[in-house]
Amino acid sequence: MKVLHLSSEKTWRGGEQQIAYLLSELVTHNVQVFVACRRHSAFETYCRQQNIPHLSLPFANEFDLVTALQLKKYCKQNKIDLVHVHSAHSHALSVWADLLGNNLPIILSRRVDFPVKNNWLSHYKYNYPGIRKIICVSDKIKEVMAPDLKQPEKLVTIHSGIDLSRFEESYRNGKLHEELDLPLSKFLIGNVSAIAPHKDYFTFVDTAAQLINQDLEAKFLIIGDGPSRPEVEAYVAQKNMQKHILFLGFRQDIPEILPELDVFLITSETEGLGTTILDAFACRVPVVATAGGGIPEIVKNNQTGMLAAVRDTDMLATHVLNVLTIDSLRSRLVTNATEFLNGFTKEQTALKTLAVYREVLGNN
Repeated sequence: MKVLHLSSEKTWRGGEQQIAYLLSELVTHNVQVFVACRRHSAFETYCRQQNIPHLSLPFANEFDLVTALQLKKYCKQNKIDLVHVHSAHSHALSVWADLLGNNLPIILSRRVDFPVKNNWLSHYKYNYPGIRKIICVSDKIKEVMAPDLKQPEKLVTIHSGIDLSRFEESYRNGKLHEELDLPLSKFLIGNVSAIAPHKDYFTFVDTAAQLINQDLEAKFLIIGDGPSRPEVEAYVAQKNMQKHILFLGFRQDIPEILPELDVFLITSETEGLGTTILDAFACRVPVVATAGGGIPEIVKNNQTGMLAAVRDTDMLATHVLNVLTIDSLRSRLVTNATEFLNGFTKEQTALKTLAVYREVLGNN
């Protein structure tokens, strides 16, 4: 089986990590993987480093017919059996390539819980007959997508998984405390994610301010980068929280620093699933989260973590304090989350995805 994966993103975020996990697992099941990615992107660098057969293209916009024609040519040259699309621009271009004669079954992955845009192009490309299955990373996405599809039976949920081996050597080593010149007794509360609008870091800041006003001795860490960083930094300054909230930027050493968090606090307004929560589970860090998007599918309230309504800073702050001060609660959450995590591995995600490929090709 030969599968071409399309990714048009410039940067490396959670979706790109999921594609990388999928590629590494598929090859162990004798699937030949190929990639078409954006020129000069992080994923192009990854493919080059991993010696993955790839084609670098402009992915200029959703009407880039030159890229669509090159996709068609590449599929023919490499005798591709199936196209798996992982991003919005590549979705549109896979449709154009098909209209130009590519004539291969298309699998679409959907990782965000936003409704389909209310315009002709969006409705056309999501209902395009060449798309055989739409893989949603959470049931919430499936629920959001269904009303806009003429054939909602094409939707299938396959939860994202993580590489548990990545965290086998993860333990509290004091690295962050030393780097930030903090005593080991200082609580660290943080989130690891892109700084983007739907992550709602303003609620993170408001929750931190509330806890500091209650005299909690803690530092709050925003680990990641993104388009909303200047806006969030300005809000931190406006709240006079610069001493309490630190921006650590994009980090390559997450398995080393994540175990140092005393609480993983994620305040997203919407979220496809939230795989960094799974990373926190793997590092035995208790999670306090908002019930945005697919998060409740992995953070089971009072079982694998603590949930609050979106933007409910009062409840978020209460949960954080309880997790920090009630040992039995903390221990129970960590134990349950660790056990729960066994159902969310990259191996399981790949096997379920491969089953979809085989179903589609068997019916082709």
